[in-house]
Amino acid sequence: MAEIAVVHNTLDLRGGADAVCLHACEALGAAHDVTLLTLSHPPLETLDDLFDTAAAPVTSVETPPFGQQLGGVFAAAAPHVGPQLPLRSVLLDRWLRRRRAAFDLVVSTANEFAVPGRSLQYVHFPQFRAAATTTTMTASDEPQRDVGGLTDRLWTRLAGLGDGRLPSGARVLANSSYTANEVTRRYGREPAVLHPPVDPIEGGPTWEERDEGVVILGRIAPDKRTLRALSVVDGVRETGHDLTVHVVGTAAPAYRAYAERVVDAVAERPYATLHRDASRDRLEELLTTTKYGLSAKPGEHFGMAVAEYVAAGMVAFAPDSGGQRDVLDGDDDRLFGSVAEAVDLLAAAVERDDRPRRPRDRFARERFHERLRAETRAQLSPEATRPP
Repeated sequence: MAEIAVVHNTLDLRGGADAVCLHACEALGAAHDVTLLTLSHPPLETLDDLFDTAAAPVTSVETPPFGQQLGGVFAAAAPHVGPQLPLRSVLLDRWLRRRRAAFDLVVSTANEFAVPGRSLQYVHFPQFRAAATTTTMTASDEPQRDVGGLTDRLWTRLAGLGDGRLPSGARVLANSSYTANEVTRRYGREPAVLHPPVDPIEGGPTWEERDEGVVILGRIAPDKRTLRALSVVDGVRETGHDLTVHVVGTAAPAYRAYAERVVDAVAERPYATLHRDASRDRLEELLTTTKYGLSAKPGEHFGMAVAEYVAAGMVAFAPDSGGQRDVLDGDDDRLFGSVAEAVDLLAAAVERDDRPRRPRDRFARERFHERLRAETRAQLSPEATRPP
């Protein structure tokens, strides 16, 4: 049994990266002593309920002095300057270095760190060295904020990654081929791909008995393009298909202004319903009784919501960019480049009464847990001195 530190900059945003963190704590806590190091977090029991995990019983939690106060400051500033995740990671890195000697292995679920010694680093999308990327964006891709700007260079230098080299003792994993390509561009290190855990969501009526409706699932936040997804449903309805729509998600304090706009938009549509902070049972009921799932965020690093649609036996649609290509296997009639194209694809699927194509269990949690435990064993072995 080893002493393992799982590091995650903040759990306040309650997104897909946070779900991976809770799964990592649960998976590793079954065989090791796990301590979660984070700047700020709601109660782990609350997150376990949200993500259907069991991390709290097997995880100790440590935050640095004034960590919760820092979390409050970041939450208050986020509507004006964004969540500032790289800055949070720099602050966490400084504290982690003081605690490093207490652990046999560091497991990051918050992207890359220059932590000394052996580590396992799960990258949702690189958080530093944006200036080093030479990615050519397509029309449907989402530009990265402040690419190559002063703050990126500052946080990269303070994070110890200014030379573009990840630690030699780090084993790097990525959540999608899209993310893996970006890590390779920035650091010259090709990660292995490990898709996040998304369990099959069983049950529900037959396809014929499902509601003719759309679920829009995910954080209610500007980057998720919730309002754009609503406009897609509006467009399909204008073609003569009487679809309902369910907007399901949580809204962190950082995005309260945008969440208020979503509340108003749903209220203006008699065919729309907002399910804010829905329980897991209610979410699964909606996913297994509704036919279609829609994401509108381009450049999604993986696409947890789209994977949940697949896991629930829905017909899923997403922008033709990012990790969502992995989730939907590059299907041209499920991936779109504009609102107009999304309307056409969804309307055509309704007209044809298309059925789901992907197995519900392709991203099941046990696959993720077993692989993460195996990667951890390899990093703890005496031979674990090589990069991937």
